[in-house]
Amino acid sequence: MKTIGFRMLSHAAILALLFSASAHAEEKASGSVSEQDLQAKLSYCQTCHGVSAQGFRGSNPMPRLAGQQTEYIVNQLQAFIEHRRSNPVMGNVAHALSPAMVAALAASFKSFDPPPLGGAPKDLVAQGKKIFEEGVPSAEVPPCASCHGDDAKGNGAFPRLAGQLNDYIIRKVTNWSKERGLNPDKPDNSAMMVAITHNLTSEQLAAVAAYVSYLK
Repeated sequence: MKTIGFRMLSHAAILALLFSASAHAEEKASGSVSEQDLQAKLSYCQTCHGVSAQGFRGSNPMPRLAGQQTEYIVNQLQAFIEHRRSNPVMGNVAHALSPAMVAALAASFKSFDPPPLGGAPKDLVAQGKKIFEEGVPSAEVPPCASCHGDDAKGNGAFPRLAGQLNDYIIRKVTNWSKERGLNPDKPDNSAMMVAITHNLTSEQLAAVAAYVSYLK
């Protein structure tokens, strides 16, 4: 299994490097994005993020981008460039994109609406719904809905969680301090998640992740 995972990661890294090299010419362009170029980039993104950007489960869960807030996508791509967020593959991808292409991709992802992949334990959904809507007052955890919206579809820089892969959410929140907010000179709203990552138990986190993963 380790060999397979390594090969898949190597394949993704190679694709990112090839993508980066081919995109440098685009950076010199006037700023417009042709439909052909946009579709080519969307097809590339589909390699990891799945059909219609619905997410994909391989050696690692790849996040759903479909329906995601455009401001959040733009901010996170910039976070990879500024080393506020760590991911070797996405760092190469983000550096290769022109501002016009970033905007076009973000708008396209926002318009996608595939059904959630599901797969989370359904017996955790009720508990997750309660935490999402009410928080955990005893642990000073606010309702998730206060930032991510009652429908979990996000708002501006606050990401959509509806339909997101539950295992991806668990992995990201568990490793939050190792992957996010890594450049203290350029803080963003990810800092407010630090306290939540410490105060939620693993069971509570799994429950919230299960609940939002089934939302459309």
